[in-house]
Amino acid sequence: MTILVTGARGAVATELIDLLRRRGLPVRPASSRPSDPSIATCDLTDPATFPGVLAGVGSVFLYAEPAHIDAFVKEAVAAGVEHVVLLSSSSVLAPDADASPLAKSHLDVERALAAAPFLSTLLRPGAFAGNALAWAWPIKAGEPVSLPYPGSYADPVHEADLAEVAAAVLTDPALGGRAYTLTGPESITCAGQIDLLSQAIGQDIAIRHVSREEWKAEMADYVPGPIADALLDWQESNDGVPAELTPDVERLIGRPARTFAAWAQEHAAAFKR
Repeated sequence: MTILVTGARGAVATELIDLLRRRGLPVRPASSRPSDPSIATCDLTDPATFPGVLAGVGSVFLYAEPAHIDAFVKEAVAAGVEHVVLLSSSSVLAPDADASPLAKSHLDVERALAAAPFLSTLLRPGAFAGNALAWAWPIKAGEPVSLPYPGSYADPVHEADLAEVAAAVLTDPALGGRAYTLTGPESITCAGQIDLLSQAIGQDIAIRHVSREEWKAEMADYVPGPIADALLDWQESNDGVPAELTPDVERLIGRPARTFAAWAQEHAAAFKR
């Protein structure tokens, strides 16, 4: 049966598609804005795109979009889908997850899948290593990186490792039907990530310690206010508090997870002036 991979233009999905194809598995990449005819249309905010893209699909790699998740589940059941692997977030584990716009969107999808008759597997990463790309513009411009909480810890996980995890649970039924909390191999501060990026590009990177309001003003064109507040609250809660790591990535892919330093070396060109 075909494996539907939604969000085909994303870093995790792109790597996952390559992994599955190298294993000789039938894959249907799908995106809300297909870049070429080989990618099907699946707009998770438009239920009209669901029936066609789900036809003949046995498994789904799903991004967490709650807008029409009930309709997606209904069409998936009608199509005979047997397994959905959701790229969720470890934010759902927070005590106040229902009050956070970041966590709530993932929780709503998790709950809809839990009520469905097919098997569902929940991948709950913390911080993506690729989140560091948000700093690329100021670094390339030779400007300081604005950080409201330089000492906030995260557990950055490499997107390629997430893709390997997804491939593992999609292809081994024994691994399905569970929730996995996925972290990188180290707990590292925002300032520590900047230091590793500096080493990777061979250039000094300055940090500008800003207030919450200053950071929100800088990001206003890119991050809606409620999401910005949720991100800031998350950083504040981790300020000076090392992230709790799990062994799930290594258990699922059979080797240690890639470090942030490795990610920085691989993506150095994105930051060089």
